[in-house]
Amino acid sequence: MIIWLASYPKSGNTLVRSLLASYIFSKDGNFNFGLLKNIKQFPDNSLFKQIGVDINNEKEMYKNYINSQKTFYNKDSIRFLKTQSCFVNKEGFRFTDGHNTLGVIYIVRDPRNIVTSFTHHFQQTPKQSLESLLSHQYLGEKSEKHALTYVGSWKYHYNSWKVFKNYNRYLLIRYEDLISDTEQTFLKILKFVSHLGKNKFTLDTDKLRNSLNTTQFDKMQKLEASESFDEAKINFKTGEKIKFFNLGIKNDWKKILDPEIKKSLEKELQNELEELKYIS
Repeated sequence: MIIWLASYPKSGNTLVRSLLASYIFSKDGNFNFGLLKNIKQFPDNSLFKQIGVDINNEKEMYKNYINSQKTFYNKDSIRFLKTQSCFVNKEGFRFTDGHNTLGVIYIVRDPRNIVTSFTHHFQQTPKQSLESLLSHQYLGEKSEKHALTYVGSWKYHYNSWKVFKNYNRYLLIRYEDLISDTEQTFLKILKFVSHLGKNKFTLDTDKLRNSLNTTQFDKMQKLEASESFDEAKINFKTGEKIKFFNLGIKNDWKKILDPEIKKSLEKELQNELEELKYIS
């Protein structure tokens, strides 16, 4: 069954994916980019083509979301899938269902930080970045390689996945906690995975130490430079590929975010920001 690594773009999904891949899919916990192939992205054009779905027909793709996920289904094993889709009910068809899905790890990042990241990496004005975050967006609209993904707005995306809380199948991970206390946050993730799989949690301390050490940002940058690696993020508007780890550059949004943009965003997202303890 599937455990989703779900997040709005620019929220830290790649770090969670790398930590899990190094701990679960390696013998010693040492990260390499090849391990990421064990946690694929959904939706994916190649998967739809495999089951005969016309990727140029948006309604047919939504209609076959759950059918395509059946290729991953195995009641006796867990499959991780990364997605930047909201938990959408589109054209009368749901993104996934309880038969295929075991649970979701939802990674969230302060939207004020996402706005500054969008501004820098997508060469947008702060106002355009704010509008992107608050309006309903598609990912990869003009990309031939990457599947059309309905992201929605940040607010809709965040709230849509909370439905799994009703079934005790939801773990919320704040990007800020992942950065400030990676070990404890990752342990929380591993325990959640064990809980979903109904297994007794046992920790391999050597693998944990190696996973934490080899997924540090500077080491992953060096590793990327030494390997042939074809993974990229996609610009919302153009479908253009963007350098993998350029997106991880830290920015101090408190110093660079326009005060008026900050005020508008906090007013629009007040409930969510308070719920996440980003504001009080």
